[in-house]
Amino acid sequence: MRKLVLASLAAAALFGVAACSDNSSTDTTTTQSTNPPATEPAPAPGQDNNAMKPVEPKPTNPAPSN
Repeated sequence: MRKLVLASLAAAALFGVAACSDNSSTDTTTTQSTNPPATEPAPAPGQDNNAMKPVEPKPTNPAPSN
């Protein structure tokens, strides 16, 4: 029984070391973008770039007259 407990502790320690190891030679994933954001053209003078634009309603067809 004592060997089983020691083997379990050794396995847990091995998994802990493997999970926390810093192996940067094979791990090339990133969690953030490495590319700079695309720049947007500057707005023309006098225009508010953050202003809300009005929604144009869809044209409606009038009911036929009888």
